Amino acid sequence: MNFLSHFYFERENTNDYMVIGVVLPDLIKNADKNWNLNPQKDEYLFRDVPEYNALLTGWKRHLEVDRVFHSSEYFKEQTAILKQMILPAVETGPVKAFFLAHIGLELILDHLLLTQQIVNADDFYVQLQASRTDELTGFLRLAGLPGQQKFSSFLDDFIESRYLFSYADMENITYSLNRICMRLWPNPFQKEQLDMLTIQLEKFKLQLQNNFLTIFHEVGTELDKIK
Repeated sequence: MNFLSHFYFERENTNDYMVIGVVLPDLIKNADKNWNLNPQKDEYLFRDVPEYNALLTGWKRHLEVDRVFHSSEYFKEQTAILKQMILPAVETGPVKAFFLAHIGLELILDHLLLTQQIVNADDFYVQLQASRTDELTGFLRLAGLPGQQKFSSFLDDFIESRYLFSYADMENITYSLNRICMRLWPNPFQKEQLDMLTIQLEKFKLQLQNNFLTIFHEVGTELDKIK
């Protein structure tokens, strides 16, 4: 799941450290795709500081949400549907339809949460900013982050740009997909392919929008079992 989808499960959580914790794995990967942190493997390092423990709790919830989501029938069914819908847009070029459908589904779920005002992105950014403290730096140091300054600059830019608000426009979903693909391939799409992709994503969104919350309820039920 993407940023706003993870935030959905913490949207009433007043602990800023848990909120950033649930998106921290993705923030780190976006800052540098080669960084691989696994603080959950060394829990003893974080137990004695409440802020560290909250960050680790959020981190583990992120992993659990992704595990449940990616193993769900909903994920399998909807990525298969979207894959078929976008096949004409990827007939040429290096991008595989399943790869694009996987990411596309996650971004559209964020789009729906935002446009249907189920999550408040302003609240999300406020809590991210509030967690920009020495405790966050200390947690990442213990977790073995190799580039503290690089991550700090990335996080500042992420918060300042308020980029997630752009997900309200389907063309920006396509733009984000293109940017993600450009990390792997130099020229993943031609303009005509991107235009076609936007059209197909909009069609997919329309058939998804009336029942998309079912997957959030399913994942939420699984999270409740491990509290």
